[in-house]
Amino acid sequence: MMTLSTLNHQLATLGLDGFKSSLSLQMEDTSYTKLSFEERLYMLLESEMNDRVNKKIKRLSAQAKLKDRQAALENLEYGSKRGLDRSYILSLATCEYVQRHQNILITGPTGVGKSFLAQALGKRAIHEGISVRYYRVSHLLEEIKVARASGNYTKILTTLSRYAILILDDFGVTPLKNDEVNDLFEIIEERMFNGAIIMTAQLPIKEWHAYLGNETIADAMMDRLIHSAHKIELKGESMRKLLAKKED
Repeated sequence: MMTLSTLNHQLATLGLDGFKSSLSLQMEDTSYTKLSFEERLYMLLESEMNDRVNKKIKRLSAQAKLKDRQAALENLEYGSKRGLDRSYILSLATCEYVQRHQNILITGPTGVGKSFLAQALGKRAIHEGISVRYYRVSHLLEEIKVARASGNYTKILTTLSRYAILILDDFGVTPLKNDEVNDLFEIIEERMFNGAIIMTAQLPIKEWHAYLGNETIADAMMDRLIHSAHKIELKGESMRKLLAKKED
């Protein structure tokens, strides 16, 4: 004989947690008996779909390792003084740039909100079901250095290539060694037709080539980064200073 306990066990075994929770609700609320079989089944399936979406977002969020919990497109400060156009950002929020393998390059002085914007775009992509991974460039290069020493260099490059969006924060802060320039090039090369990069830097894009030093690699890297890239140059006063003024 089929019992509710048996049914719940089967649903749990199949991993249909959303369906199971919705069924329990329907069993407890007699108002659902007024609905047709098809209506109740639709609600059960919709609950399961929503549960799967929420679980995926939670998994992608944990995987992304974004640092700023407040980063969200809804929290952006717009205005001509910041060089941030709302309609342009909303066009990026569709995440079409990922399918087109286009990069987003965000530049501007310290504290102006480059990292916030990059992570806000990353969070938006996560809610669209797109995989994201955040790194400060210096930390990523250190991880690669350790991976090379342990014989896992190819493995880490393969892992990085699996993310649809790779956020590289604080590019150009410290001088790069030759092997670090090579590592960055390998990462960018792997992603040319395999997702998108969101990169932030205090250095203007026109200075990146000189910063990289190695002319041959710099030419190749800049070609891959800048080709069809979306460029956002943030301006204005430090957002940290503005927030501090509001709190005073």
